[in-house]
Amino acid sequence: MEGLKVSEAELLVYLQPSKSRNVSQSICDELSSMLFKFNETFDGVLLAYSASTDDELAKILPGLYPCFGVRLKAQLLLFDPKPNMILEGKVVKLGPHSIHVVVLGFSSATIIEEDFKDKFEYKTKHGKELFASSLNKRHKIEIDSVLRFVVKSFDEETLHFSGSLLPPHTGNANWLDKYADEDLVERNQRNIRVAILEDKEQFHKGYKQPREAKFNQYQIGYWLFDYCDVML
Repeated sequence: MEGLKVSEAELLVYLQPSKSRNVSQSICDELSSMLFKFNETFDGVLLAYSASTDDELAKILPGLYPCFGVRLKAQLLLFDPKPNMILEGKVVKLGPHSIHVVVLGFSSATIIEEDFKDKFEYKTKHGKELFASSLNKRHKIEIDSVLRFVVKSFDEETLHFSGSLLPPHTGNANWLDKYADEDLVERNQRNIRVAILEDKEQFHKGYKQPREAKFNQYQIGYWLFDYCDVML
């Protein structure tokens, strides 16, 4: 899944003098307070960290509320989603006009009707809600399905996504991993059939025009087939 990255960072953590007896635990408490929140300094949501201190000395900073600063090196696992990235999440709720997803267990995503109506149809089967693909009926989205979608926008304060299922290779992730190539072949065949029908329509319209009307190579081919049928 896109949007995940590991960063190396050198941090300066400020602690109260009362926490000097157990500095390691205090550092963990300070870093843990930043988990699953968007941090502008890190430019992402902190998911996990590993930190160590090379220097046991700390500098006491005077002031109204005195504290001491501890320098440390950390590895940070960050979640930095951007528009048009492909993400995955677990479907938790379905409705005729929306699909609701949880991403990485802490963030939510909503896909509204205009972002899937041309690709999936809402249905109820044996009392269960689901979405079935209009191109391949075996491609279904149900509760607890892993959904692969494209990010439209991301609210950093609420950690909420707006997503879309209109781009290719989006939908039920497990089904796509198994049958994506087959689905692409079927879609291409369908597009070819549509293009042929459109060309044939244009030919018949052009056939009724005066002789100076121009035909492309596909129209000439259709004319020959029609001519052969008449001769037979």
